[in-house]
Amino acid sequence: MNNQKQQKPTLSGQRFKTRKRDEKERFDPTQFQDCIIQGLTETGTDLEAVAKFLDASGAKLDYRRYAETLFDILVAGGMLAPGGTLADDMMRTDVCVFAAQEDLETMQAFAQVFNKLIRRYKYLEKGFEDEVKKLLLFLKGFSESERNKLAMLTGVLLANGTLNASILNSLYNENLVKEGVSAAFAVKLFKSWINEKDINAVAASLRKVSMDNRLMELFPANKQSVEHFTKYFTEAGLKELSEYVRNQQTIGARKELQKELQEQMSRGDPFKDIILYVKEEMKKNNIPEPIVIGIVWSSVMSTVEWNKKEELVAEQAIKHLKQYSPLLAAFTTQGQSELTLLLKIQEYCYDNIHFMKAFQKIVVLFYKAEVLSEEPILKWYKDAHVAKGKSVFLEQMKKFVEWLKNAEEESESEAEEGD
Repeated sequence: MNNQKQQKPTLSGQRFKTRKRDEKERFDPTQFQDCIIQGLTETGTDLEAVAKFLDASGAKLDYRRYAETLFDILVAGGMLAPGGTLADDMMRTDVCVFAAQEDLETMQAFAQVFNKLIRRYKYLEKGFEDEVKKLLLFLKGFSESERNKLAMLTGVLLANGTLNASILNSLYNENLVKEGVSAAFAVKLFKSWINEKDINAVAASLRKVSMDNRLMELFPANKQSVEHFTKYFTEAGLKELSEYVRNQQTIGARKELQKELQEQMSRGDPFKDIILYVKEEMKKNNIPEPIVIGIVWSSVMSTVEWNKKEELVAEQAIKHLKQYSPLLAAFTTQGQSELTLLLKIQEYCYDNIHFMKAFQKIVVLFYKAEVLSEEPILKWYKDAHVAKGKSVFLEQMKKFVEWLKNAEEESESEAEEGD
């Protein structure tokens, strides 16, 4: 027993060796900034060389971690403090957007630098979008020239798809709007965007992020009118944007009119009240009568569940439309409105196959109810109809049109005899 070696006492627990890669690296944007600024200073203002330097540096530097610092430097020349100012004690470089020439060509060249960088390092997409949103909120901290350059750059990047139009949400910041910064920035931005693309492409991008109906929010509440927007942007040389917003507003007003009209009809509101409401909306939103009759027709036809049997739907339609004739007649005071209504009836009867045989009956009803008059009907028959179901509807109308022509000739001869 004495020969046995006594066991030495041990400490309880286990020791783990910490691997180097598991150690939390200290967040040190200053060191990262120094490396980028030094490299940019060495490349100089040759943007091709800048793009190559950034491409190569991504393999050595942690772009993912220091994305905000990287983009701060490329835009402003150094790390930005809250509010958009450059810290005095920090290194800075003149190889950046804010130190470049204030012209579109230079901003297009810088856009290529960002484009190449983000294509090479896809993970930077989100960081860049967040950076631009932040920069837009900092606009008041930049000089007018810096804002102009950023606006032109943003417009180009929106046009080439590097940025998503949702970044424009930052421009609706209350303080930026109140001081007119948002509207002035938007002028430069939209000019460069439309210069790269056309207004239709710009509109499509805005629609994708539900921004197409929000442009008037670039102005304070007391100036959010189509008239003010149109005047401001037309004077700034953006007539196509003004027209687009005016059209959007009109489309919005028409949709709202149709929605309200259907609600009033379903409630069974008196026609005189409905007519008064529609006429007020026409005046307020400058909606012409031929457009309104189309809206009224659609609303009238959508308030009922139609019979699926062809032989019964015509009778149902006549009964329903006879009831609504006074309402329709209130908005066919012009020949063009009557012609529009005829085309709407033609299209409806063609698109809803059960109504194919009801077309002539509806037109005759409206003639008797003084919703339609003979001249627009004859014009429709002669050359103003559309292709949809043309042969069927013209055949249906043949006898009635002949009767109208004869009645017209008789009234003319009676008038001559009276003379």
